[in-house]
Amino acid sequence: MSKDFSFLNEDFDDLRDLLQQFENLRAGKSHSFLDEDSFEQIIDYYDEQDEVPIALQAAEIAIAQFPFSSALLLKKANLLIETKKYKEALQLLDKAALLDRNDINLYILQTDVYLALNQHEKAAAVLNEQIDQFEGEDKTELLLELADVYDDWEEFEKVFDCLKMALEHEPGNEEALHKICFWTEFTGRNEESIRLHNYIIDEDPYNHLAWFNLGTAFQGLKLYEKAIDAYQYAVAIDEKFDYAYRNMGDAYIRLRKYADAIEVLQKHLEIAKPEDVIYEAIGHCYEKQRKYTQARYYYRKASHLSPNDDKLYYKIAAAYMMEENWENAIKSLLNALKINKQSAEYNMSIGECYLEMGQEKEALLHFVNAVRIRPKSMQPWLQLVKGLYIFGFLEEALDQLANAEEKAGRKPVFQYYRAAVLIAMGKTKEGLLHLETALQQAPKILKKLVELDPAILQHVSVVDLVAQYRRKR
Repeated sequence: MSKDFSFLNEDFDDLRDLLQQFENLRAGKSHSFLDEDSFEQIIDYYDEQDEVPIALQAAEIAIAQFPFSSALLLKKANLLIETKKYKEALQLLDKAALLDRNDINLYILQTDVYLALNQHEKAAAVLNEQIDQFEGEDKTELLLELADVYDDWEEFEKVFDCLKMALEHEPGNEEALHKICFWTEFTGRNEESIRLHNYIIDEDPYNHLAWFNLGTAFQGLKLYEKAIDAYQYAVAIDEKFDYAYRNMGDAYIRLRKYADAIEVLQKHLEIAKPEDVIYEAIGHCYEKQRKYTQARYYYRKASHLSPNDDKLYYKIAAAYMMEENWENAIKSLLNALKINKQSAEYNMSIGECYLEMGQEKEALLHFVNAVRIRPKSMQPWLQLVKGLYIFGFLEEALDQLANAEEKAGRKPVFQYYRAAVLIAMGKTKEGLLHLETALQQAPKILKKLVELDPAILQHVSVVDLVAQYRRKR
């Protein structure tokens, strides 16, 4: 059965007639009488069409005919604010206040003027003085307006206070519920938010936004199990509440419950527009489950939506590296490097792949690139020295260790590496002296030496020194 929308045509015809009568009035032609409501419609129309000069003219004509109409004065004041005539607007608002002090638009427009003049204290004072004079939705609207003033003033704790008062006054207000979710996280006032939203839920157990906000507050306190419970109530009330599925997925990831996270994030994909961050999160979950093929599949889906995100190509490469698929890892890393040419991390990873493949020239080239990009960072130097060590360039390794200490500082790990290089060169006595120094400085990172060359523990003198040092400890 077709619906009757004829009333829309009637409204349009009525407005068109009003506009024609106004044009006749402007042109000095005969016209029908225009009452106060008609002028308000005409002003609104021209304002919405961005024809502010005509809207102002309509307001002036209207006020001349209805000089005691506070509504028309407010319309003109709003137009003056739009044209940045703030002094004139304030004068007009003072006049409107003498006629009607019960219209909240008066105070909202005064606030707009003071904000435009960067007079936040006056803007807040206007609203604070009036809030208790109003009830119902008007009071809520003024509290929300005051919250915006404090936001612009960067009084962020007071933003939260205003939103809290708005919800205590009107627990179901959706605008306040949406906003307080952000400000709870921003201010860290999670305990207060929990108490507030428990109160709201007691008033209305089927308020899905309140359950969601309760979940985010629990999540802010790292109480992930409680957060998940709250999100589950939210989606039970509104099964298409995509943000609840998103946050629930994050909470499951924090708990390392990757299968559960995948399930709820897949639900998010069913009901919402695909997003790269959701695909990436699912890929992360599969990676943590060591299901690298599935991980790469979702990382690729994410990269299709965000082709300039180099980190996604890096994650694809990392999944290949976990399977020791060095050639495919290099292809993905090179894609990442095309986007971010100054990444030492990507150069190190490419170098590592070539190292595993025994391609010394390519490996060392990328390690040198990493050092050039981040000369004051320890890790690129370690990778370069490791490559030189593995490929047998021992003299060069010693030279680069000296350069590393000059650029990145004297680190205990460099002593361990120097010890390994000297022992490999047959300078065992000198190497053991450096090893002893390293053990004195940082005994806990002895594993770095073993990672460089596990075979070094086959040297009896090395094993004896380590055992001797442990006995002393």
